[in-house]
Amino acid sequence: MPSPYSIELENVTKSFPLQTSGVFGRLQPERFTALADVSFTVGHGESLAVVGRNGAGKSTLLNLISGVTPPTAGWLRTDGHVTALLELGIGFHPDLTGRENLALNASLCGLSRAETQQRYDAIVEFSELGEVMGDPLRTYSSGMWLRLAFAVAVHSEPEILLIDEILAVGDEQFQQKCFDRMTEFRRQGKTIVCASHVHGIVSSLCERAIWLDQGRLVRDGKVEEVCREYEESLRSAEASR
Repeated sequence: MPSPYSIELENVTKSFPLQTSGVFGRLQPERFTALADVSFTVGHGESLAVVGRNGAGKSTLLNLISGVTPPTAGWLRTDGHVTALLELGIGFHPDLTGRENLALNASLCGLSRAETQQRYDAIVEFSELGEVMGDPLRTYSSGMWLRLAFAVAVHSEPEILLIDEILAVGDEQFQQKCFDRMTEFRRQGKTIVCASHVHGIVSSLCERAIWLDQGRLVRDGKVEEVCREYEESLRSAEASR
């Protein structure tokens, strides 16, 4: 029987080893817990926002869902092809041309060489970078890197799309183009998980949000309610300083 969920996490914890100086200068192994006992599900076709301060565990969570790193404890399951835009520049080489980086990034998104050739023109047209595809990527602005990365990602036909912060990069017109494409994804029944500090981005894209604080899930609910409580907590923390 098929699962009703595209993403499932149960009691997921992720910790990383640290080395600290102890008595007599000896190195003592310690661990930093980035996520602690996190459980939630995301249904097929659902759009989920992930909010929280820097260091709250948002990027770690998306890395786990994408399969970049395994959980330390608990279990995680995804149902469908995952494409992730987790950090601007991942999968790109600055000395290669835009054309070469397109092919490289497409392979990392799971496209075969034949599929990349078939979709090449559509990717370039979406990115609006046709005039500079023969130039090395180091000559591109951060907004141009985003255009290329997003264009490749959305043409890899993901069933689950993960986005971490980077849609705040680039001009307003291209951001709207990205939103339009992701709205189309939602209509097609695809799943989107978006981490961002920008309330406008997550509220216009997602109907539900989770709030992470120091690696723990503190709230799960409607996006407007969760974002309002999160922003109120930021104002309270600022006022108490």
